[in-house]
Amino acid sequence: MRVITGSARGRRLRELEGQETRPTTDRVKEGIFNIIQFDIEGRRVLDLFAGTGQLGIEALSRGAESAVFVEQRRDAVRLIRENLELTGLADRGRVVNGDAMAFLSGEPGGFDLIFVDPPYALNLWEQTLEEISRFDILRGHGIIICECPVEHSLPERVGACVCHRTYRYGKIKITTYHREEQP
Repeated sequence: MRVITGSARGRRLRELEGQETRPTTDRVKEGIFNIIQFDIEGRRVLDLFAGTGQLGIEALSRGAESAVFVEQRRDAVRLIRENLELTGLADRGRVVNGDAMAFLSGEPGGFDLIFVDPPYALNLWEQTLEEISRFDILRGHGIIICECPVEHSLPERVGACVCHRTYRYGKIKITTYHREEQP
């Protein structure tokens, strides 16, 4: 697992041991960042269910202004901090040790990009999308990127967020939601 491009290009990230965390493959990560390549620079990023932090770190490496990483596992939180230090991006990252849903209810700031990649067994995609919408933390013209199994269907619309496009990478599906602005 490595940073694909940007200021930390080529840096290897540390991974968690065991099978509890399923890191996004380099192929899928490259696909995600090809999709949003013009929507990263200067943006505020939220990496929910952050795991190793690789998605938020990739966004920082590509010029995002800042990133918040939310992860419940303490060993993963330590690893995200180590990965931020390894890449020289710690000054632009904030790591939160806690439940993603609780974080959403208490976060006053707005985000331009939100990565949603919960553990597949928890089936939290719809609930997470609903909470993002309910607490209105996605800025105007913001984008949500959801990673889930290809057989899982996601809603076409959640609040002000509309499904923009779905991409398939083998057994993985990436769905992007764009926030619609009210006239």
